[in-house]
Amino acid sequence: MSAYTVAAACAVLAVLLAAGPDGVQARKGFGDGDQEFGYVDVRDGAHMFYWLYYIQPEDKSAVKPADKPLVIWLQGGPGASSTSYGNFMELGPLDANLKRRNSTWVKHVNVLFIDNPVGTGYSYVDHYSQLATDNKQIAADLVAFTKGFMKTYPQFQKTPLYIFCESYGGKMTAEFALRLYEEQKAGNVLSNLKGVALGDSWISPIDSVMTWAPYLLHTGMVDTNGYNLIMKGALQTKDFVENGLWDEATDEWGNLEGDIDSLTFGVDFYNILSKIQAGEEGSYRGRLRGPTARKPMEVLYHNHVVSASDDDLNKLMDEKVKPALGVIPDAVRHQTSSSAVFNALGTDFMKPVTSIVEQLLNETDVKVVVLSGQLDLIVDTPGTLAWVERLHWKMGDFWVNQATREPLVVDNIIEGFVKDTSRLAFYWISRAGHMVPADNPAASIEVLKRVTGLNKKTGNNVDA
Repeated sequence: MSAYTVAAACAVLAVLLAAGPDGVQARKGFGDGDQEFGYVDVRDGAHMFYWLYYIQPEDKSAVKPADKPLVIWLQGGPGASSTSYGNFMELGPLDANLKRRNSTWVKHVNVLFIDNPVGTGYSYVDHYSQLATDNKQIAADLVAFTKGFMKTYPQFQKTPLYIFCESYGGKMTAEFALRLYEEQKAGNVLSNLKGVALGDSWISPIDSVMTWAPYLLHTGMVDTNGYNLIMKGALQTKDFVENGLWDEATDEWGNLEGDIDSLTFGVDFYNILSKIQAGEEGSYRGRLRGPTARKPMEVLYHNHVVSASDDDLNKLMDEKVKPALGVIPDAVRHQTSSSAVFNALGTDFMKPVTSIVEQLLNETDVKVVVLSGQLDLIVDTPGTLAWVERLHWKMGDFWVNQATREPLVVDNIIEGFVKDTSRLAFYWISRAGHMVPADNPAASIEVLKRVTGLNKKTGNNVDA
């Protein structure tokens, strides 16, 4: 047994000794409100960290948390931390400056942040060989986590459960949801999964890649020559994907991003309207060439997992959060962005999971919701809509050709648009890039309320 495992076991024992008669007691962790936090061992040598915020209604009214929805939040990357980035940068009760966030989701639902895959954030493995290397292992780990979590907190076993996510987190969520539903139906996991919300999700990577050129052309980011160059790289990537050459597809994806970076003078892949500092343009291609050049995988990691806030978040987590929570082994340092997790999944990056989404629609009663920020480039709206409209399921033709699209109105402002049926909804989010909760909080909270049933308003479509 490693020192990590011993420390984690001691932390769990301390929690149990402090618990009430039912084995569960809400605690004060870091910041205001009742919280829970700790580890679930999802397999030998793999320890998954979680941080739960019980609902904190804005009007301070007394509520029974188990009577309100439980929302799991999964970050992307892969290798980006939910407990730090998702929590402090997007939707938790405090922002990165430790100021109260007016738009926190915790005002409306219970929020469970999970550092996933293992190796991310405060989750850890005893040996690098125990890192997840594909989506199936990630899903299995998350199912094991849910089983352990529900055993520790049985009050949530019948609570409506929803999985919200972002970016690569959507790829993980789709398979996690399907496997959880199967285990739930078999009676192996006591939970009540109701829906998934796939935010700017990496579900069909090649659809994103193939729509970059027209998206950039139509938004004025490149000219026709640039369009042609980008399409050439996209078609090469597509050829690798169609022939199952996944590593080559990932490398070509990286090379193509380098071309886009040069042609657009440094467009922000997460929000095309972000202002670019003069002199920073073309930096991506420069990192792929020259005497200090990195491999495409290294550059992809630095462009899509590492953020400018990483150092500050790691400092916040290790110097303030870790001592306050008191359950994290001394030897474990927080990783807002884990290169080890990212690299371990390299072969899986360009593989689609559209067939998994189809299974959710055809074989389960789980509601599938897709969100897309209109200013996102890495997972652009045209690419997302392309794979959604190709889905093979019972009501697919109705959804594409007959379901109506309506404005998403919040406080008399159109914050986006929605096409909603009983099984599938698509939200176009205005004035938002890749990180919808941060870019358009009003829209994201309205979507949260609709998906979880707190706001009963849905579309006018009858798809029975």
